[in-house]
Amino acid sequence: MMNALNILPSYTDYFTLTTTTLSLNTASVWVGGIVSGFVAGAFCDRAGRKWTMCWSSALCIIGAIIQTAAQNIGMFVAARVIIGFGAGVAAVGAASYLAETVALTWRPFVLGFYWDAWFIGASISAGITYGTKDILNTWAWRAPSLIQILPAMLCIESPRWLAYKDRKDDALEVLAVAHAWGDTTDPMVVAEYREITETLEFEKIAGSVSALETIRTPGNRKRVMICISVGIFSMTMGNNIVTYYFGTMPNQAGVTDFNTQLKVNIILSAWALVCALAGTMFADKLGRRMLCLVSTASATVFLFLTGGFSNLYGDGANVSGSYATVAMMFLFMDCYSFGWTPLTMLYPVEVLNYSTRATGMGMYMFWANGIGLLVTFAFPYSFEAIGWKTYMFNATFNALTILYIWYFWVETRGKTLEEIDVLIEGVKHADVPDLMDVIKGKAVVDSV
Repeated sequence: MMNALNILPSYTDYFTLTTTTLSLNTASVWVGGIVSGFVAGAFCDRAGRKWTMCWSSALCIIGAIIQTAAQNIGMFVAARVIIGFGAGVAAVGAASYLAETVALTWRPFVLGFYWDAWFIGASISAGITYGTKDILNTWAWRAPSLIQILPAMLCIESPRWLAYKDRKDDALEVLAVAHAWGDTTDPMVVAEYREITETLEFEKIAGSVSALETIRTPGNRKRVMICISVGIFSMTMGNNIVTYYFGTMPNQAGVTDFNTQLKVNIILSAWALVCALAGTMFADKLGRRMLCLVSTASATVFLFLTGGFSNLYGDGANVSGSYATVAMMFLFMDCYSFGWTPLTMLYPVEVLNYSTRATGMGMYMFWANGIGLLVTFAFPYSFEAIGWKTYMFNATFNALTILYIWYFWVETRGKTLEEIDVLIEGVKHADVPDLMDVIKGKAVVDSV
C-alpha cells in the first residue's frame, strides 16, 4: 500500500511530505512490529495460536479505520503503529499455527505461501491506486483482516499447543483431521503424534516456554540465532527500497512520469508473486539453504547492476538505458522473491522447537521490524545524499550475508519440527522412526 501511495502526488501533497515525514509515515509500521515482539510470544503460548490470529486481525481493522480517516501526519502514524503491532502479533500466531498444524509434505507450500500472499495484496493495492489515484481507498486494503476473523475463530487449535496443555486426545484428533481425514490409526498420524508427545514431555522436564528458555542451552541459542538472522537479512537485502520507495528508483533511472511508475508497480507486484510461488515450489527440491543461497547471490548481482545502470543512465537522456535500469530492478526483485519471500516465514519457525517457538518468533519480529525501521527510514536520506551508491553499499552487505547462510544455516527439508532437534542438538527426543521413513514405507510404528 505504501509503495503505491508514495508515488501519488495526491498523497504526498495532502500531507506536505518532506524527506523526514515521508520516512516517518512509511517506517512507522515497523515501530508497532517492534513492540509486538515483546508480547506476542507470551500471548501466543498462553491464549493459543488461533486466538492470537483473531485478536491481531481486530487490531489491524482498528488501525485501518484510523488510517483511512487520518487528517494529519500524527493520526496517520498512530494508525500505522497499530497496524504494525497487529501484523507482528499475527505473524507470530499464524507462523506457529501453520508450522504446527499442517502435514510435513505440505509445510513448505503453506508456510511459503504466507509471505507469497503479500504480493497478492501488493498487486491489488497497486491496481486500486492506479485506477483511482485516490488515497481514500486505503480501507479496501485491510479488508482481509475483517474477512479472516470468523474463519480463524472456527479453526481447530494447533495440535502441539493442545499436547503441551495436556489435551492429548484433542491433539490426536486434530492431527487425524488435518493429516488423514480423521483416521486416528493412520501410520503417519500415529508416528507424528508419538513424536510430538514424547518430545514435549522431554521439553517440559528440561525447561519451560519462558523467555529464558531461548538462551538456556547451546542448542536453543543456536536456534534463536538462526531464526533472528532470517529476520535481519530479509530486511537488509535491498527489497525495502523496491517495497516502499519504488517511485524513487525509477526517478534514479530517469523514468519520472508517475502514471508510468504506477503501471510498472502493478507489473512488478504481479511478476514478483509468480517468482515467489515458483520459489515456494522449489523449497523442498532445492532445500532451504540452497534456495536462499541462489536467491541471495543472484539478487546481489542485479542490485549491483541496478546501481551501475542508475549511475550511467540516471539523467534520463538515454531512454533505452533508463528502461534497462528498471529491468535490473525487476530482476533483483524477482530473485529476492524466488527465495527470500517464501523462506521469510517458513525457515525461522522450523528451526525453533516448541519451547522456544512463540517467544523466538516474537524475538524474530522485534529484530525484523527493528531493522526494517532502520533501513526504511534511512533509505530516503541515503538516496538524497549518495544516490546510486546506495545500491552498491547494500549489495556489498548482501555478499557478507551469503557467507553467514553458508556457514550457520542447517537444512530442514523433509523433517518434522521434532526431528529438526537432531540438526541442532544432535539427538532426537522421541523413540519413533522418522516420519518420512513411515510415509515411504521404510519403517513401521506401533499404534497409539
